[in-house]
Amino acid sequence: MRPVLRLLPLPFSIALCLPALAEDKPDNWDLCPITDAIPAFDQAEPPKPGVSPAQARQQRAEQPTAIEGNKLGGTEQKLEYEGNVVLRRGDQFLNADNLKYDQETDTYVADGNVRYQDGTMRVIAARARGDQNTDTHKIEDVQYQLVSRRGNGGAESIDLTGAKGRLNGSTYSTCDPQQRVWELRSNRIDVDTDEGWGVARGATIRIGKVPVLYVPWIKFPIDDRRHTGLLYPAISMSGRNGFDYRQPIYLNLAPNYDATITPRYMSDRGLSLGGQFRYLYEDGRGTFDLNWMPNDDLVEERERDYANGEPDPYGDPLRKDNRGMFRYSGFHNLNSEWQARANLAWVSDSRYVEDFSNSLYGLSATSLVSTLGLYGRGRYWTAGAMADVWQLSDYTLTEGSLPYNRLPRVYFNWEQPFGRWFTAGVDAEAVRFQHNQVLNANGLNTRPGGSRLDLKPFVSMPLQGASWYITPTLAWRYTSYKLDEEFASNPAFTDTSPSRSLPIASLDAGLFFDRDTEIKGERYLHTLEPRLFYLNAPYRDQSGLPIFDTRPLTFSWGQLFRDNRYSGPDRQVDANQLTLALTSRLLRQADGHEKLAASLGQIFYFDESRVTAPGEVPVESGKSAWVADVNYAPTDRWTIGASYQWNPKFRREDLASLRARYLLPDDGVINLGYRYRRNVSNGADLLEQADFSFLYPITPTWSVVGRYYYSILDKKPLEALAGVQWDSCCLAVRAVVRRYVRNREGDLNNAFQVEFVLKGLGSAGQNTERTLRRAILGYYRDDLYLVPPSNTTPDPDDNDSGPE
Repeated sequence: MRPVLRLLPLPFSIALCLPALAEDKPDNWDLCPITDAIPAFDQAEPPKPGVSPAQARQQRAEQPTAIEGNKLGGTEQKLEYEGNVVLRRGDQFLNADNLKYDQETDTYVADGNVRYQDGTMRVIAARARGDQNTDTHKIEDVQYQLVSRRGNGGAESIDLTGAKGRLNGSTYSTCDPQQRVWELRSNRIDVDTDEGWGVARGATIRIGKVPVLYVPWIKFPIDDRRHTGLLYPAISMSGRNGFDYRQPIYLNLAPNYDATITPRYMSDRGLSLGGQFRYLYEDGRGTFDLNWMPNDDLVEERERDYANGEPDPYGDPLRKDNRGMFRYSGFHNLNSEWQARANLAWVSDSRYVEDFSNSLYGLSATSLVSTLGLYGRGRYWTAGAMADVWQLSDYTLTEGSLPYNRLPRVYFNWEQPFGRWFTAGVDAEAVRFQHNQVLNANGLNTRPGGSRLDLKPFVSMPLQGASWYITPTLAWRYTSYKLDEEFASNPAFTDTSPSRSLPIASLDAGLFFDRDTEIKGERYLHTLEPRLFYLNAPYRDQSGLPIFDTRPLTFSWGQLFRDNRYSGPDRQVDANQLTLALTSRLLRQADGHEKLAASLGQIFYFDESRVTAPGEVPVESGKSAWVADVNYAPTDRWTIGASYQWNPKFRREDLASLRARYLLPDDGVINLGYRYRRNVSNGADLLEQADFSFLYPITPTWSVVGRYYYSILDKKPLEALAGVQWDSCCLAVRAVVRRYVRNREGDLNNAFQVEFVLKGLGSAGQNTERTLRRAILGYYRDDLYLVPPSNTTPDPDDNDSGPE
């Protein structure tokens, strides 16, 4: 008779208790030994790829336990297995020298090199005994190795009763047992797998032999279920906030929505309260974020400065009480084609973004936009009905600098091929523009609103072959307005219902030439891609049309092939011009890697372009600036790029940009950048900046980081950063010294950041990694093409009230 014996529920008691404190962020284990603290057992079944622990538990619940050994003795009721006793149940494996099983009392005793393994962990113990009638078990002198999370440790003993367990004298670490850099020790851990909770008593974190943190009592989840409770606190020091402590409190309200409340104390500023509410359902999701500070002592410092005679050129409102922010982002899918979306943002005052941000990007958010709309998309069309409202978040500007609110905006875009030869479509938009009243000295509103209808039907004939294409397009643009009566007070607008209509014709054509070539023994595909773009549009007097949402686009490579040099329909360029451009590439045939890409283009203006925006100079006949762009990879580690615009009329450069990146071994990177731009209208310099950053590995464990971002035009640094990193198998330490522009007046702030990362458990200190990822393009190689956040939408990292 072969008994059915349930294997010990060890994964619930060990694998999910101590490491449940670990963060979700993946860690780098490259410096760890290849072998585990407890190697895999040869007789055990290896974990099945793609099978989760929950699936494995479900599969083994339907299977019996098989027992075998070298010798079977005892009686019919009291079985005694001796010599290499093996128990198997699904992916579970238990091995011991001896096993005694009493079928009458349903008790067992396993001793002598007890070994256990499943898909989540491996265990070595001296002895295990239990009573299956009462579902009680005791395991003594335990060592364990987690398979999926790399943790390992031990316990003096483990007591299990059904779904409840107790670990006595337990330890946990992700370090190699021979080099215990850090370790978590606990006198006692109680686990309840039904409730999904663990309670640790007398927990101590040690670095080396030095205890650095003692927690007398802590309750934590041991599985994927969400529970109400405390999350990791955030503790930091900064020159602006002083001692900074945040304690998130998680509220598990329902399976599909939850909340987090975050009280915060800043010794130099006071108390604040933040919160987040999230919801999720089948057709949508959303997130509410808010922060409220009843009284901010930082404002008192500014008040004292102004009282002592420091100038206040901006009429700073200096709001002290009830400072806060609100943000909502969410969507709802109505069906497969239509979606409702909302992105709402609000701040209490125009200094809030600067005072609660910790990066240069927070200073660039001059305004916040709130958008609410209904959007649709089909095979040949897109449509939407939306509204947006702008709020000033830069105290150095005035309300007059804000864009117009669009209340509402409705648009429809349609483009569909008809047979082989023709494509027809239309771009249509209707908008109602409103703005907060901005009064001049005479009491007149300088930003009146109005309504605008813009229609642009078009037809094109796309012709193409294997090595050529030609696409003639004919469009008609009609734009009409219904302006507020306040426009009548302006002599430039004699008609409150102006309109404009004109045809637009263009021809886009290109050729593709390629040939095989060989350079230093490597074969390449060399391409030559000439392109021609002709644009013709007659002149229409548009001085009587208002400017609601239109501005001249920055001259660039893309503008060589546009039918309008303005961003909106308030101005439609008149043109009789031809663009000639040429691109050449070298593509490595072995893997398609682009060795070289060089482009050169210029516009020939046959007639003067008379349409202008306010303050803009008409484009004279002749030639535009040369636009050149080159990217070259001398090796797989080197990437060099340059952009250049040369104005032949004034014989000067309008733009120059140089960028270079070198990828060092062991994830190192060096970046070098230079940017220069001139105001084309008056020839004044707009910006000139140099940027140098690096991550340089000295050894596999030591590396240095740095950045120097300098404004040559202003003769001052924008950000200077230097730091050192030490990394081991299970512990990383980063220390960074930083000096950066902290406000719009250009004042500099100093900060010192230190972070200790206990891999597999968590981190302590300030979030240096976020700072380094923003400062060093390609920090650890996973964001080589980082794009700065928008200056019109709130970025969580800009307003997160994080440490400096």
